Amino acid sequence: MARGPHAQAGRRKPKNFWKTTRRLLNYMSNRIFGLVVVLILAIVSVIFQIRTPKVLGEATTEIFKGVMKGTSQQKAGFNLLGLPINYDKILHIIIVVILMYLAAAVFAFFQQLIMTYISQNTVYKMRGDLKDKMQKLPINYYDTHSNGDIMSRAVNDMDNVAGILQQNLTQAVTSVVQFVGTLWMMFSISWKLTLIALLTIPVSMIVVGVVAPKSQKYFAAQQKSLGLINDQVEENFAGQQVLKTFNKQADTIKAFKRENENYFKSSWKAQFVAGIVMPLMIFLNNIGYVFVAIVGGIQVANGAVTLGNIQAFLQYMNQFSQPISQMANLMNTIQVTIASAERIFEVMDEEEMKATKADREVESTDNLIELEHVQFGYEGKDLLLTDYNLEVKPGQQVAIVGPTGAGKTTIINLLERFYDIKGGSIRLNGVDTRDIDREDLRRHFAMVLQDTWLFSGSIYDNIKYGREDATEEEIMAAAKAAHVDNFVRRLPDGYDTVLNESGSNVSQGQRQLITIARAFLANPEILILDEATSSVDTRTETHIQHAMERLLKGRTSFVVAHRLSTIQNADNIIVMNHGSVVETGTHDQLLALDGFYADLYNSQFTSGLSF
Repeated sequence: MARGPHAQAGRRKPKNFWKTTRRLLNYMSNRIFGLVVVLILAIVSVIFQIRTPKVLGEATTEIFKGVMKGTSQQKAGFNLLGLPINYDKILHIIIVVILMYLAAAVFAFFQQLIMTYISQNTVYKMRGDLKDKMQKLPINYYDTHSNGDIMSRAVNDMDNVAGILQQNLTQAVTSVVQFVGTLWMMFSISWKLTLIALLTIPVSMIVVGVVAPKSQKYFAAQQKSLGLINDQVEENFAGQQVLKTFNKQADTIKAFKRENENYFKSSWKAQFVAGIVMPLMIFLNNIGYVFVAIVGGIQVANGAVTLGNIQAFLQYMNQFSQPISQMANLMNTIQVTIASAERIFEVMDEEEMKATKADREVESTDNLIELEHVQFGYEGKDLLLTDYNLEVKPGQQVAIVGPTGAGKTTIINLLERFYDIKGGSIRLNGVDTRDIDREDLRRHFAMVLQDTWLFSGSIYDNIKYGREDATEEEIMAAAKAAHVDNFVRRLPDGYDTVLNESGSNVSQGQRQLITIARAFLANPEILILDEATSSVDTRTETHIQHAMERLLKGRTSFVVAHRLSTIQNADNIIVMNHGSVVETGTHDQLLALDGFYADLYNSQFTSGLSF
């Protein structure tokens, strides 16, 4: 079950904008050569593009000269059949302009192609690093973060980063080159007009550098709200039957509306602040355009500048403001991206599981597992185990009992190093489990839990999950031993039957049998078993019990018991209550104590209930 908004509430505030930006760009540091090529292509493409207005202005000047010359000749009394315009020169200029635009397009295409390759490889590496990090995070991280939040970071936030790198980073590079190149061309025409145009730059930089980053915190809130919505949607879709059974549709819709409204408010604020930038940039550009047009007209009238150059300069004015406007327009996307990158880096900065020691100290012992003076407590909580000791010999069965919520899974979590102990030691074959790689340690274990987990795939593949190198004969033998073969043969597609996401197209008991078959195939040295025979029919329960008995035979096992009648012959029984071990011993010893276990046992058989 997802954990809701409380897991989200403790999320740290976003990091520094520029620090996160540098860290994101560092992911591209090993692709410097490709970036240099992109930069060169961008420069060449922009050079062709920014040269064309001036070349095209020559055609305007040539026409203007012809018109003025013809007008003068007509005033002088010459009889003209047409204006003395050099059309051959104009045609030559037009051909040159077309070729320059074509060259600019070709270079821009290859620039985009290379940049796409670089950006996709960068995101590919980020995804790999995030996935690798997720494997190294302790179980505690998953216990304190909702599924929706984790999915939002791994999918939505990563997609946002991919979008800016692939689509907008090239535009940012081109905008910078275009800004510098256009400014150079403007100076080559008239330094006076260029200075007039530059008067708008300080105000523009204030807009881009001060106003735009203000929206960052709103975009961070937007991504946080999106994670909460994902969490809620996932939870609601997974629990549709329960929702409808208890008539909670109206409450669910009300809760969704509340989260959706929070998302709307944060999104609206972010988009509003980012949306102010573009209108301001357009307004400043238009003001500068007006002044340049007036002053330029005066200079043409005085013969200080040609008409074609003024035409070119006005085009450059548009090109000059275009990269600034583009950058302003990009700020919206950039804010989302930086907020997303921060959330991804937050995961990458989480503390990893402690590394395994290189040296192993081995103590000679006849015990398979030993718990010596074990101390443990969850973060921020009091110690649950203060000085716990337990010895388990090969082939013995240890039962863990207690009321619901007593903390029965705590021992299991410690055995498989989902959590590390605070003091003492847990030894496997005389070796401290903290000195054993987690993967090597968990190869000794297999688990059959009450909450069955099956992935989307065939029944055959779900059984094979227990040991990927198993042969077909071994898989079939495991299926028969777990009574899976009996019902699978009756399915239309047999072992090729594809289970849906939750495995709900087979019954609860059949899912349990498949997980037992998977454990059979793994052939573990130590078995962790959470009895799960409730809510199944009597015949299926009998099959499950028989399969479990076969699986337990000759193995060391830890059984989380719900029915005390099934563990009376256990070699050791651990009794837990309120997260702590309160009693330990055999069935007869615990009854003789007449304590908590005796009360549980007597109340269960008096009421006929299990826990």
